Amino acid sequence: MDNGTYEPNANPSACDIPPPLRPRLSFFHANARGTGCAVMLELRPAYGIVEGCIMMTLANQLTVGDRRGPSPVYPTFDMDNRMVVKLGFPDLTKMLQVFRGECESIDGEKGLFHRAPRFSTQVTLRHRLEPVPGYALDVFRSGGDMEDRHAGIVLTPAEAMGLTKAVEASLGVLCFGIPAVTEYERRQELALRQAQAKPKEGRDVRAA
Repeated sequence: MDNGTYEPNANPSACDIPPPLRPRLSFFHANARGTGCAVMLELRPAYGIVEGCIMMTLANQLTVGDRRGPSPVYPTFDMDNRMVVKLGFPDLTKMLQVFRGECESIDGEKGLFHRAPRFSTQVTLRHRLEPVPGYALDVFRSGGDMEDRHAGIVLTPAEAMGLTKAVEASLGVLCFGIPAVTEYERRQELALRQAQAKPKEGRDVRAA
């Protein structure tokens, strides 16, 4: 996954343009106990025979920080040990059911299961009312010689509402990709431009 780093081209004569960065929807929840978490979501449209998805990255809080005084120190998150989960169409629709209030959790709190050669991942999402209202999103990863890992964040109702709208709007390009202009549409546009450029018959274009 692209981490946003960029190294200038070694050839000074080449066009030195940094690669485009993918926009991300991010939520950073830090707390004074150092148990916060950040979640970042990146849309990857479908193309060719490749299915679209949303890549979800979670990173636990690393430092608490101190915002007091003239030189505040902001909390940081452990991006070196982040967990990345690929969410496809079936995963996202189940999550949307929870966000939209159609159910309280994914598959009765069983969650989503993703299996890879070296580890397995479980994603749970549930609506909660106590101690504060919100939506608890948790990712658990285990397998092989690796230690069991966990990252979790509680999204506020407002954050969940915005995320719901964003995911719903992304499903079109996630399923069908970014629409391409066809040759038929190009011919139509060319004919329209030619018709607009052609002077109308009977119009007197002579100077007054």
